Amino acid sequence: MPEARSERVDLRMTQAAKRTLQHAAAVSNKTLTEFLLDSGLTAAADALSDRRVFLLDEAQWDAFHAALDAPPRDNPALRALLARKPVWEA
Repeated sequence: MPEARSERVDLRMTQAAKRTLQHAAAVSNKTLTEFLLDSGLTAAADALSDRRVFLLDEAQWDAFHAALDAPPRDNPALRALLARKPVWEA
């Protein structure tokens, strides 16, 4: 049995934004609540997935560790950029 929806979120938006969301919900055959919840949860999963979990097989894990342990590559352009005086100190 699905969990009952007991929490509320109140949103303030322009009429134009609400009309756009309502139209998108309608063409998706969803209520506005369903559309916002589905879209929001998808965006949340995308935002969090790169920051919480990544799966590597053993070879990828070894390559990842090797990359972390390797000394940084020489980057003359970066060295030159970091040697310049920042514009806010000019």
